[in-house]
Amino acid sequence: MPELSYLEAIRQALWQEMKRDERVFLLGEDIGRYGGAFGLTHGMLDEFGEERVRETPISEATIVATAIGASLLGMRPVAEIMFMDFILLALDQMVNQAAKMHFMFGGRTSVPMVVRMPGGSGSGAASQHSQSLESVLMHFPGLIVINPSTPYDAKGLMLSAIRNPNPVCFVEHKILYKTKGEVPEDDYTIPIGVAEIKRPGRDITVVANNIMVIKTIHVAEKLSKEGIEVEVIDPRTLLPLDTKTIIDSVARTGRLLVVHEACQTGGWAGEVIASVVGSPAFDYIDAPVRRLGGKDIPIPYNRGLEMAAVPQEAEIEQEIRALVGGKI
Repeated sequence: MPELSYLEAIRQALWQEMKRDERVFLLGEDIGRYGGAFGLTHGMLDEFGEERVRETPISEATIVATAIGASLLGMRPVAEIMFMDFILLALDQMVNQAAKMHFMFGGRTSVPMVVRMPGGSGSGAASQHSQSLESVLMHFPGLIVINPSTPYDAKGLMLSAIRNPNPVCFVEHKILYKTKGEVPEDDYTIPIGVAEIKRPGRDITVVANNIMVIKTIHVAEKLSKEGIEVEVIDPRTLLPLDTKTIIDSVARTGRLLVVHEACQTGGWAGEVIASVVGSPAFDYIDAPVRRLGGKDIPIPYNRGLEMAAVPQEAEIEQEIRALVGGKI
């Protein structure tokens, strides 16, 4: 099986789906000749032309509104928001229009569109270009929020997202773009709303998303040498959230830690924890349920402060050791 980077896996999914379905087209700022801010759409203008790789003004509201209109007329738009932070400029279109149309029109119409949005810290891009806003988007019924952590998941979930009849927020972590993994060349999809156990374990369940999955696995491999076996669960889709896989895991391990880069207050960890403590798994919990999120501050520009603002491997290890050791 060939190895692709996370970025190449998403590009391959877009390329293959545009070849397969003429209704699929791309729109966004600088995605044509420039190839996008991160180079993900490089070469696609030459292959598919200006009708299907459409440059837009610097207006996120316009980008999302155009995608909504196109989807209502039978197209399958994939819009790019250059940085996830800028989706805030298009929340009216996403939340009050795209997310509600199927419901408000009694199911007579749908909005099959994907909005790609690179997010997360680690690139030194400072406070307005480094946020993780997945929890904000999770609050709105009618949206789907996808957050892959591996190249394999990125391709399979992108294909599922484009083919889904609902508006999808496809969140890509910028630092994952260069990470590599095995990705089939063939067409394949991953079901939306199904979590995956990335690493089985018996002593504690750690639920993490995007880059925190990678960091947690690194910690788990280290602790395994000491006999501590960490089960790592990647939700992959945050809305809808696969609580069953998480609850079943906690019932087996008796411990739960949720890790995300987003600010801890109001983060999606709270939703996971509420689902677990309100389930039969609560009877099997042997230690306090904990969450580890980003600091409740804007992301600093200084690289050292930037790292201090979000969970790192040392903090994840510390939390796991405390819970497995029965300490708070």
